Amino acid sequence: MKTLFIDASEMGFMKDRVHREFAPEDIEKIEHTYHNWRNDDGYEDIKGFCKSATMEEIEKHSFVLTPGRYVGIPDEEDDGIPFEDKMNDLTATLAGQIEKEKELDEQLKEQLAKVGFML
Repeated sequence: MKTLFIDASEMGFMKDRVHREFAPEDIEKIEHTYHNWRNDDGYEDIKGFCKSATMEEIEKHSFVLTPGRYVGIPDEEDDGIPFEDKMNDLTATLAGQIEKEKELDEQLKEQLAKVGFML
C-alpha cells in the first residue's frame, strides 16, 4: 500500500496571512498528479512536489504525515554565476546602500533640527 504526498506550498499565492489561493492551472496540476498516481498511469515522483511513499517509509518517519518529509525540496537551478562573483556584487550593493543610509540619516537630522527636534 502506498500513500501520495503532494506539497503545493510553492504554488498559488497568499491571499492573506493564512489563506493560499491557487490558479486553475495549479489545481489542474494537482488533480492530474493525483489521478495519474491513483490510476497508475504515468505517475512519477517529482522532487519538491510529490512522492508516492510506502508504509515502510512512513513508519521510518514515525508516521508523521507532513508532505515536506517525503517530497523534499527541489534542486536549485545553477545560474552559472560563480559564488565569489555573486558575493562581490552583493557586498558592493550593500556597501552602497549603507552609504546612502548615512546620507539619508544626516538629511533627516537636518530636517528635524529645522522644526526644533534634535536627535
